[in-house]
Amino acid sequence: MNIYVLLKKTLDSEEKIIISDGKIEDDDVEYIINPYDEYAIEEAIKQRDLHGGEVTILTIGDEASEKQLRTALAMGADKAILINTEEDLDEGDQYTTAKILATYFMDKEIDLILAGNVAIDEASGQVGPRLATSLDIPYVTTIVGLEIEGTNVKIEKDVEGDIEIIESSLPILVTCQQGLNEPRYPSLPGIMKSRSKPLEEIEIDDLALDEEDVKAKTKTIDMFLQPEKSAGKMLEGEPKEQVKELVSLLKNKDKIL
Repeated sequence: MNIYVLLKKTLDSEEKIIISDGKIEDDDVEYIINPYDEYAIEEAIKQRDLHGGEVTILTIGDEASEKQLRTALAMGADKAILINTEEDLDEGDQYTTAKILATYFMDKEIDLILAGNVAIDEASGQVGPRLATSLDIPYVTTIVGLEIEGTNVKIEKDVEGDIEIIESSLPILVTCQQGLNEPRYPSLPGIMKSRSKPLEEIEIDDLALDEEDVKAKTKTIDMFLQPEKSAGKMLEGEPKEQVKELVSLLKNKDKIL
C-alpha cells in the first residue's frame, strides 16, 4: 500500500503565546508535531504493518520542519518529504496548502492518505477535505476506527459522542481523531534508524507552481490574545441575600437582565 501522512508543525501547547504587531513571536519557541497528526502517523504505521507497503510523511514548511519529520521517521515511518516554501511563499492559507499538496499528488499512486482532524493552531479542519476534493477521492473526517480488507474500507466516525459506520473503498483520505489509537513514542533504535531514512526536499518550482498559483484566498486582519479573566466575586450572607446581590450585579453591572 502507498500510505501518506500529512504533517504540520505547531507551537508546543505548553508555550506561552506572545503577539506583537498582529503576529505571533516565534523566536526561541518550541515546535512539535501537531498532536492530531500523531494519531495519523500511528494509524499509518499500523496499516502498513498489517497490509504491507510504505508510509511517507509529507509536510509543507521550512528547513526547521525537518525536526518533526525525523520524529515521525523515528516513530516508524519509511520516508519523509519536505516541500520547502520558505523562499517562495510569504503567506498562505488552507487553499494554498491544499493546492500545493494536490499538485504534488497529481502523478502519485495513492491508496491511503491520513491527516489530523484539525491543527491545534488554526483548527480549520479544511486541508484534508479540500485535498480529497481536488484529487476526486472520497474522504471521511474525525475517524476513530479503520479496517481495510482488500480495497474495501470500514470506518468508524466520531459524531458528537456517537459512532457512525461508513463503508467506502480505496483510495481514500481520512482525518484522525483522538480515540483512534495511542501514538507511540520514538524508541532509541527508531531514532538511530531515522537518521538513515530518506528525507527528500523539494521546492515550489519543482512542482511547476508559481506564487500566483498558490496565492491565499483569505487574509488575517488582526490577531490578539483573549483578555485575562478578572477575579470572581464571592457572594456573602444568607442564600436570600446572595440571590438579591446576584440579581443586582447581573442587572446593573453586567447588564444581562
